[in-house]
Amino acid sequence: MTTAATLIPELDDIVRRGDPKRRADAARRISELFLQGAASFRADHVDLFDGVLTSLVPHAELAARANLAERLSLLANAPRGLVGQLAHEDEIAIAGPLLRRSSVIDEPTLIEIAQAKGQGHLLAMTERPALSSGLTDVMVLRGNRDVVRGAASNAGAAFSSDGYSTLIKRAGQDGVLTLKVGQRDDLSAEQLKDLLSGSIDVIRRRLFEVVKPARQMAIKRAMNEISGIADRVESSRDFAPAQRTVLALHSAGELNESALLGFAKSHKYEESIAALSAMTGVKIATLDRLITGDRYDPILIAGKAVNLEWATVRALILLRLGPNRVASPADIENARVNFARLMPSTAERVVGFWKTRPLA
Repeated sequence: MTTAATLIPELDDIVRRGDPKRRADAARRISELFLQGAASFRADHVDLFDGVLTSLVPHAELAARANLAERLSLLANAPRGLVGQLAHEDEIAIAGPLLRRSSVIDEPTLIEIAQAKGQGHLLAMTERPALSSGLTDVMVLRGNRDVVRGAASNAGAAFSSDGYSTLIKRAGQDGVLTLKVGQRDDLSAEQLKDLLSGSIDVIRRRLFEVVKPARQMAIKRAMNEISGIADRVESSRDFAPAQRTVLALHSAGELNESALLGFAKSHKYEESIAALSAMTGVKIATLDRLITGDRYDPILIAGKAVNLEWATVRALILLRLGPNRVASPADIENARVNFARLMPSTAERVVGFWKTRPLA
C-alpha cells in the first residue's frame, strides 16, 4: 500500500485514531485512487485496498457511499470485503446497485441478505442476470408481489420444485403473476397444468394470447386434461324447462335475487343457471361451463356484476358443489373475502368479455 501511504502519509494514524471527518476524507481519496487504477491492480493490491477501505468507508457520507457502490458494481475485481459491507447496508441507494449487478457477491451472501433485509433489497436482486434456485426459494417465500413478479420475469432465474409450487400457489391470487409464470421456458407440462387449474378463465385466455405457438398447444393439452376430456362436449343438461320457468317469472316481474336464492337453496341447478343467465346477459352454455369448472371465481364475478348479496353468492357456491358435498369453512371464508375485494367494474368487464367471446 505504498501508493496509498504516499498519497496520505498519515494513513495509519487516520485509520487508528482519526476523527470521522478525516476518515471520510481519506475514504474518498483512497476510493478514487482505487477506481482510477483498478484495471491494472493485482489481486494482492486489491486486498490491500480492501483492508483499508472497509475501515474508512463507513465514515463517508451516504451520497459518497452510494456513488462508490454504483461504481464498484461494474468492476469484476472490486474489493470483496468492501462490496459485502456496502451490500449489507439498509439504505437501498447504497446496497441496490451492488445487489443488482455486482459479480463479486457470492451466492451464500446473496441468500443471507435476502433472508435478513427488506423488500427493496429483494427487488434489487431480481434484476441480476442470473438467480439460483436457492435464492429464488427465499424470494417466493419472503417477497412481496413486486418481488415475486420480478423473479418470475427474470429469464435467468432458476426455481426449485418447491419454489415453483409456491410460485404457482401465489399466482392463483395474482393474474399478472400467472401471465409471467406461464411464459417461462422452463415451466414443465405438469406445472403449466397446475398454474392453469388455479387461474380464472379470463386469465387463461389472456395467457393463450401472449405465449409462443408451442406453448399455446401445451395450454390446449393442459386444459383438456383439466377438464378430463379430449375434446369439449356440450352439457348433457336440459335447460329448456328451466328457461320456461325463468321466462314466466320474468313476465310476472318476479325474476329477482330472491327467486335466484330460492333456486340455489333448493339445489335447482338448471333454474339457477337460467336465472343467472337472464340477470347477467351471459349465455346459459357459457355460464354452465364456467361454473362447473375447477374454481368458484365465475360465481363471484357474475354475482358482483349484478350486485348480488353474499348470501346468494354463497348459496350458488354450495349449489356448484352439489347436495352431497360440504364446503370447508376456510374455503367459504376465502370466497367471502375475495367477493368483498372484487371491484364491480372489474366484474362487469369480465362479464362483458363472456358475452362477446363465449367459450368455444
